[in-house]
Amino acid sequence: MITRRTLIGGVAVAALSSPGILRAHTQEPFVLADEFQPREVRVREQHAPGQILVFPRSFFLYHVFDSERAIRYGVGVGKAGLAFKGSAVIERKAEWPSWRPTNDMIRRNPDRYAQFADGVPGGPNNPLGARALYLYREGRDTYYRIHGTTEPWSIGQSVSNGCIRMLNDHVIQLYEQVPVGTPVTVV
Repeated sequence: MITRRTLIGGVAVAALSSPGILRAHTQEPFVLADEFQPREVRVREQHAPGQILVFPRSFFLYHVFDSERAIRYGVGVGKAGLAFKGSAVIERKAEWPSWRPTNDMIRRNPDRYAQFADGVPGGPNNPLGARALYLYREGRDTYYRIHGTTEPWSIGQSVSNGCIRMLNDHVIQLYEQVPVGTPVTVV
């Protein structure tokens, strides 16, 4: 005779031995590689304190706080971000910014981006993440941003769209440290 206890125990064993359930309980959460964690580093050349340096091909952003010291952050870089080089200035900052794909993004991939043509309000599901620093040249918006992301796997990689991506926690840290007017150099 099968008792209630035997039945419940058997169901529990069967459920736990199922590969899908085991995977759900044993899959490790994403951990950002140590090299992309924020850390204080020495910079080779003298730079003005407060300046931001971005090296998109090596996936690092440096916030210089002393002429020879900086905090280095790992970043993800969109294809557009790889094309941007030179100097800019942070002319605008936003917490939980709204986002709208560019007309080029909509034209290139209408199935993916046309639905967002009217924009996406700020919040946890917004592609710009928790904070955005808007880069300008000669008073004109470059449409390049240093912004947050909820996709930690994108740090240390080139991604299809976007500018310079930082983990939300890291961009919040940077956002609090840099004022409007901060110079940014993308090498």
